[in-house]
Amino acid sequence: MPRKRALLGAWATARRSLSSLRTRLVLSFVLVAAVSALGTGALTFREARTGVLQQSQDTVVNQFRQSVDALIPTVPPAPDQADLDVLVSQLARDHQPQRWRVTATYGGLTAASAPSSGPGAPTPELTPALRKSVTSRAVAVFQRVRTDGRSVLVVGLPVTYTEDTYTTRTLSGLSLYLVVPQRTEQTYVNALVTAVERATLPALVLAVLLALLLARGVLRPVRALRGATRRMAIGHLDTRLAVQGSDELAELSRSFNETAAALEKSVAELRRMEDRARRFAADVSHELRTPLAAMTAVTDVLADEAPLLEGDTGDAVRLITEETVRLTRLVDDLMEISRFDAGAARLHLDDIDVAESLRRTLSARGWLAEVDTDLREGVRARVDPRRLDVVIANLIGNALRHGRRPVTLTLDLREDRREQADGDGSEGWLVIEVADHGPGIPAAALPHVFDRFYKAGPARTRSESSGLGLAITAENVHLHGGQVHAANRPGGGAVLTVVLPTRPREAQDADADADAGQHDEPRHEERGPE
Repeated sequence: MPRKRALLGAWATARRSLSSLRTRLVLSFVLVAAVSALGTGALTFREARTGVLQQSQDTVVNQFRQSVDALIPTVPPAPDQADLDVLVSQLARDHQPQRWRVTATYGGLTAASAPSSGPGAPTPELTPALRKSVTSRAVAVFQRVRTDGRSVLVVGLPVTYTEDTYTTRTLSGLSLYLVVPQRTEQTYVNALVTAVERATLPALVLAVLLALLLARGVLRPVRALRGATRRMAIGHLDTRLAVQGSDELAELSRSFNETAAALEKSVAELRRMEDRARRFAADVSHELRTPLAAMTAVTDVLADEAPLLEGDTGDAVRLITEETVRLTRLVDDLMEISRFDAGAARLHLDDIDVAESLRRTLSARGWLAEVDTDLREGVRARVDPRRLDVVIANLIGNALRHGRRPVTLTLDLREDRREQADGDGSEGWLVIEVADHGPGIPAAALPHVFDRFYKAGPARTRSESSGLGLAITAENVHLHGGQVHAANRPGGGAVLTVVLPTRPREAQDADADADAGQHDEPRHEERGPE
């Protein structure tokens, strides 16, 4: 199994490598260079081979014709066997270094300087064809054949005459055949093959080097574009590319710069609008707090007198009191959200007993009788008590308002052995769940329950909730380095789960700084006496 996994990993890596633009460019350059080198080598070899063989063939044919022309005057017009034997012997002896093998035919007579079955002799299948061509045409006929793995040149020459002397006018019936081994020519051809093979390998190596250089030059703008895109992805919108040249890649760089400039301008404008909106919300919330404080004091007095009032007056007093409380809660939530948006929210960490802290949250709001608890005892964590109180109060309040009882609060500790092995100082994760037995959260609303001002249905639009409670919960959880998510239980009801580290990263950094300070102090004291 591990070997199979390793093979699959190697195959995936190879596929990614082959699919890269650099690899494809190099392979394309190498393929073109290989085809060009092999094609050029093949054409060069063919032309050189043809030239060598043609030159050798012409030389042999001319020598054969000159030799025959020199000896024919000594041959009678109607030669017998002895005349033919003398003729072929003389021709073979005159060209013994070239290893000529000569055959003469006249009528039914045949003479050969070597046995017809010997090395270099024409094969029986070719002799009738050559004889037919020679006896029917008044020109020399030649053919290259391979016999016993060697290449030989076979030349057929008809002897012609006129009334007085031998000429090339009329066939005399005498035909001469020459068989010449082409060893020297074959050596030249083999040398050409070797030269082409030796030249092809350096050509391919040079092609690979050129391909790498060209690919590097082509891909340099692409790599620069990739790096610029990544820098923009992490927020560096002022990234620009250096434009060089006027080719397609330069045009692509210009287009990128134009797009980046337009995007930077749009994002800057959006940020300015967002900042103005945040400042407006924060300013409005701040300005509303003073009149709301006065209104709350008045509505508290009116609320005490509401039972004594009758009719529409009592209803109006109760409505004003409820709406003032709702408005006060909305302003407080807006102020809290504005602190998160401004990055002003900070953790004030303390080492607490988590179960005891959760019970205090329930007790402070009178929920002990309404919420069932299953809290793991003895769990301690370094968290911000106030923000943890906000998180739990929002989750349970949401469950009591929109779900059905019983509402259950669960606390557990999940140890993370991997992180302990990594030595990052984390001791585990708090897992806090709030579940109810209501209808649950609609599937379409699950991804949005922690969005600001989001309400799952029309029935909630006029509820006491500001639409910011779960958003504030998520912000507080994320500030601790944790996660929060919502789901529906198979048996019915919603369950919201908060996962918090027992030691947030901010706490670890603070402890590390404190440890560093403790270690630095003795060194400072040691340097003092110097």
